[in-house]
Amino acid sequence: MRIVVTGATGNVGTSVVAALGRDERVESITAIARRIPAGPAPAKTTWVSADVTRDPLHPHFDEAAAVIHLAWAIQPSRDRERTRRVNVEGSRRVFAAAAEAVPTLVHASSVGAYSAAQGRADPVHESWPTGGIPSSFYSVDKSACERLLDTVENENPDLRVVRLRPALIFKRTAGSEIRRLFAGPLVPKRLLRPGRPPLMPWIRGLRVQTVHTDDVAEAYRLAALGDARGPFNVAATPILDGRTVAGLVGGRLVELPYRVVRAGAGLSWLLRLQPTPAGWVDMGVSVPMLSATRAHEELGWQPRHDARETLTELLEGIAGGSGEPTPPLTAADSIRGRFAELVAGTPRV
Repeated sequence: MRIVVTGATGNVGTSVVAALGRDERVESITAIARRIPAGPAPAKTTWVSADVTRDPLHPHFDEAAAVIHLAWAIQPSRDRERTRRVNVEGSRRVFAAAAEAVPTLVHASSVGAYSAAQGRADPVHESWPTGGIPSSFYSVDKSACERLLDTVENENPDLRVVRLRPALIFKRTAGSEIRRLFAGPLVPKRLLRPGRPPLMPWIRGLRVQTVHTDDVAEAYRLAALGDARGPFNVAATPILDGRTVAGLVGGRLVELPYRVVRAGAGLSWLLRLQPTPAGWVDMGVSVPMLSATRAHEELGWQPRHDARETLTELLEGIAGGSGEPTPPLTAADSIRGRFAELVAGTPRV
């Protein structure tokens, strides 16, 4: 069978392509990205340069067994028209083409699609509302895609639709990309190496979940090649709080009020000192913790990495400037490049 992957060169896409390539049932992979790598393609894989917002998709989808839709824009956060065009309109085009051409559509939703759950301690299941967090453009767009998929499912009952809703997704070789997307050029990356920071700032009361990118890729493989339908939470254990993270990095925990962190994020974003608007802080403190019971029972998914290991690996990847030979994951870093990011107020995307 042939599987199509959009957004195939990013953090998740590279691992999904690798996971599919190891499956004997998969004969070929069409890996779509706006910018394709210059080097040789992975096993069974053909790179295709296409923009989901404007290029024809049917020729690439025809006769495929499934489409895994990962293409998404986190940056430039200062160009809302552009991010919405990729995230919502691009997804709309992918969904429409997939409904006409393939029997299976697997969509990269997110914990960010969920409505706020402040004060709720226990993890939620997939029935939790997906209304998003209004101040986060990422969350708003993830929620909008959930509504688009509702319509696609209603109008195409024979199309098998799977929605994966992962927690924070990290791997070592995403370190350079994540530094550019979220931290900005002024963050001293070596200070993030475990054992180096004297202090560990943390939002008071914040809890987060992570999952290793390779484990998420396995969930996508199972979803695309199996017969399950519907939404699946994807998250590893344990849930991480400030004390746990401070212990992992070896720094003294310094808890800060949410409002102080939000104000700092908003001001530094307005001053173009870093690329992450305050809506990300709102989403971080608002979204629920996830129960992955359904993924365990119906997909047969089990993570091989726990959340502590995954976060440590990411921090080591950022500190070491780790990457992969694809445009989004490139490890290329220089004083000139960081200065250009600072002047532009946005990372290279």
